[in-house]
Amino acid sequence: MIRSAERNWQQLKNGDLLLAAEEEAFDLLLTCDQNLEYQQKVTGRRIAVLALSTNNWPLLRTRVEDIVNAIDRAKSGTYRWRNCGAFRRQRRPPARED
Repeated sequence: MIRSAERNWQQLKNGDLLLAAEEEAFDLLLTCDQNLEYQQKVTGRRIAVLALSTNNWPLLRTRVEDIVNAIDRAKSGTYRWRNCGAFRRQRRPPARED
C-alpha cells in the first residue's frame, strides 16, 4: 500500500488527487471523505473509488474483512460507499459544583 504522503501528495485536493492516482495507474482510491462523490466526478474514471463511513480505527478494525472484500470487488470507473459505523464522541459529564 502506498500512502499519499509517500508520494508527497498530501497537499493535493480531491480532483488533483484522483488525477494523480490515475496517472500513476493506481487501481483504487480508498477514502473516508464523505463529500467526494458530490465534489468530483467519481464514476467513469480509470480508477475505482471506495469511500468508508469513518476514519475511526476502533470502528474500522471490526470491519476489515468487509473492507477487504469491497476492495477485491472494486472495478475501475465505479464508486462504492461502505458503512463501517460512525464515531460518536461521548459527552463529558457536567462539571460538579462544590
